[in-house]
Amino acid sequence: MNMKIYISADLEGVAGACQWSDVTYGDPHYAALQRQLHREVRAAWLGCQAAGATAVWIKDAHDSGRNLDPQQLPRGVTLVRGWSGHPYSMIQGLDETFTALVMIGYHSRSGSRGHPLAHTLNPDLAEVRVNGKPVAEFHLMAYAAASYGVPTVFVSGDQALCQEIHTWDPGIVTVVTQVGLGESVVVEPVEAILEQIEAGVAQALRHPPAPHPPPPAPTPLTLHDALPIYPAALGGVRPKQSPASAEPTAQGILP
Repeated sequence: MNMKIYISADLEGVAGACQWSDVTYGDPHYAALQRQLHREVRAAWLGCQAAGATAVWIKDAHDSGRNLDPQQLPRGVTLVRGWSGHPYSMIQGLDETFTALVMIGYHSRSGSRGHPLAHTLNPDLAEVRVNGKPVAEFHLMAYAAASYGVPTVFVSGDQALCQEIHTWDPGIVTVVTQVGLGESVVVEPVEAILEQIEAGVAQALRHPPAPHPPPPAPTPLTLHDALPIYPAALGGVRPKQSPASAEPTAQGILP
């Protein structure tokens, strides 16, 4: 039986990330986190292999989308690098032919204070809500995958995100990479984290949950402190005129 797995890899939730300089290309601190990203992605790939995956796609889903070196990835992996402008962004190319979605290096949502780098879509957005509920990038990508009938089976990232995922869907396997405390993080031994990711992905793929239902359409989407670029990027979202005393927002309908 074919088992085609999609891995979406972000960077802020990788073990050790606690300042924006850690995840900014060209900064002296970036190289160490880039290496750790490769290690965590490889651990996820090993878990896929242990579960019998026949094909693995990896989306480089942080910032420029050019953090993963194709030459350092395992043989046979299909890499999605950069951004096409596709509305599913961090899972660009995922469709109904995939068996499951795995997320590596994900992080807490905007406004949660669960991690020093907590944000949703962009650090300048104070909050993103779907149907009135604050969401993380994890939720948005899981909803998008569910629209194709593809379950999100595994997520690694900070403790606050993992706790929120357990409340949202306890069937999703999670691995905590770090615990956010103010502007700091607490990181367990990295080798243990890699072993947990590998074992967790294998476990999740052997016993996948049903896809979490996508939100009913049409779905109101609210972005607080929205940047001008996002109305165009989100397809039909237009700025909402707010009272002078209110935060600027944008509202629209998810496709």
